[in-house]
Amino acid sequence: MMTEGPTILTVVLQGRELRMPREVVSDRIRAEQIRMLYGTGRVGVIAAAVSAFLLAGALQFIGSSSSLGTRLWLAYVVVVVTGHLALCRRFWRAAPADAAWRPWALGFVAFSGAEGAMWALASAALTTPGQVDQQLLVLVVAGSVAAGALAVFGTYLPAFYALLFPFAVPYAIAAAAGGRPFDHSLAILFPIYIVAFAVLGRKISANLVETLRLRFENEDLARELRIQKEAAEQANIAKSSFLAAASHDLRQPVHALSLLVGALQGHAMSDEMRGLVEHIGGSVAAMDGLFNSLLDISRLDAGVVKTSIEEFAIQPLLARVCRDYGDEAETRGLGLVLLPCSAIVRSDPVLIERILRNLVANALRYTESGRVVVGCRRRNGLRIEVWDTGRGIPPDQQQQIFREFYQLANSERDRAKGLGLGLAIVDRLAKLLDCRLSLKSAPGKGSVFRIVVPLAHNQVLNAALAPEAPLNAMPRGLILVIDDDAAIQGAMASLLSSWGHEVVAAGSLAEMLERVETSLRRPDLLLCDYRLRDGENGIDVIRRLQSEYNEALPAVLITGDTAPDRLREARESGLILLHKPVTNIKLRATVGNLIRANIGDRLKDAEISGSEQLS
Repeated sequence: MMTEGPTILTVVLQGRELRMPREVVSDRIRAEQIRMLYGTGRVGVIAAAVSAFLLAGALQFIGSSSSLGTRLWLAYVVVVVTGHLALCRRFWRAAPADAAWRPWALGFVAFSGAEGAMWALASAALTTPGQVDQQLLVLVVAGSVAAGALAVFGTYLPAFYALLFPFAVPYAIAAAAGGRPFDHSLAILFPIYIVAFAVLGRKISANLVETLRLRFENEDLARELRIQKEAAEQANIAKSSFLAAASHDLRQPVHALSLLVGALQGHAMSDEMRGLVEHIGGSVAAMDGLFNSLLDISRLDAGVVKTSIEEFAIQPLLARVCRDYGDEAETRGLGLVLLPCSAIVRSDPVLIERILRNLVANALRYTESGRVVVGCRRRNGLRIEVWDTGRGIPPDQQQQIFREFYQLANSERDRAKGLGLGLAIVDRLAKLLDCRLSLKSAPGKGSVFRIVVPLAHNQVLNAALAPEAPLNAMPRGLILVIDDDAAIQGAMASLLSSWGHEVVAAGSLAEMLERVETSLRRPDLLLCDYRLRDGENGIDVIRRLQSEYNEALPAVLITGDTAPDRLREARESGLILLHKPVTNIKLRATVGNLIRANIGDRLKDAEISGSEQLS
């Protein structure tokens, strides 16, 4: 919306007023008019000069007797045209600022007036008195040049008037004073000609000014929008930085608490104490879920989530999701129904499962009675649908629910209703997989979320070899733990020791090298925090220790950071990455698998070395 006052132009944009002095806007418009005038003016001046010489030559050819007048007139033409072209050349070399348009406008108007006078003198200089045919030829050529000047000089109205009036007014006065029938006709036609072209020139100039005004106002609005966009992007970066810093600082004690709970569960205790520990573990798990949601958003924004596309049957995935949420549905008194589907799809099974888990969890959370149905339809791909009999979503909020931290009917921020990130994650993952996500809902009639996944070309899936069953016995080994937080060092050492491992913990690379200096045993695994004190980097520490033992020592990078650049750097390192707080189950599985693989590699190397010695 724009409002205009006497000297101020006010532009209202998203509640903000941009107040620009009218003089500034006028200078910009006038300056642009002058640039356009000088841009097209050279063509008009040259065309007028050519017309003048052709007219003089034609009149000489048909017997005009005023040779001296013709030469003087042509000399005048040469002086005016040369001066005008020189002025245009100086203008483009000077490239004046917008505020300096006035002197250049006056200069062009002066030369336009000289050219108008040039055509007013043409009849007296080039024709013989009483020769109507010669005078008529001069009038036709001069009038055509003046009419053509409307397109060339009309970008700045004073320049056009400076040409039109000096040419046309003397002819109109002379015709009114003449006594011939020819003069009487001109006395009627010339005023009409002057008025018509003056009005037409004014209309063209007004339209041009309005066009330029709108153009500059749009440019100002676009510039302000760009500034606001950059400010929003900076705010988003600041938000991500804040979340990264806050997440890292909060994850440290939560991670330590998770490790301590795991270590405590391995000790004998009364039923009452075990119940308290289980409650503490539940709270830690809930906090872990909230942190993981924040981490997922940060990872998606950082662009570090990579897709792994493959063909897989959708039914086992859906069955696993529904099985995992079966207890929650039963606790809430809801039915969770899975309709069978034999389709084989082509996508990333891990990300598709994450999408469906979020959709099913969201449906159960906002359904008070009835049931949740999960099913599929083959239509331009496979449409996986999650239906619920919940309260429904108003049409004006169906787009907003995919925004971060936006929740319906949770003004009190009940933790049981989540953090408001599930659907935001679903939306980002769907875009990452290029799967169309849609919602159909009405208040009081429930909702249905749909995601369209590409079908595999071959709907017969080859049976894969069954994976080997994991060994129940967890291998033991020497584990080096590097973390600058003393609480985490102690908690990690207690937990790993309770699993039967030997642990050496340190807060930095130098401290770790000092502690293992006299040890004759090579470590089996490195567990290193990403961000250490004094700017030390966990990736560099792991590389240094791997170099120290001159072998492919398995290592795990553990981080509480959610900053996009740090996540990207950690991902690009190729190391196994765990995010704080790490659950005991995940940590135990990771440690066991890596140590088992490392021991297997050593045995294989020993066999090869032994066979080489025997040979």
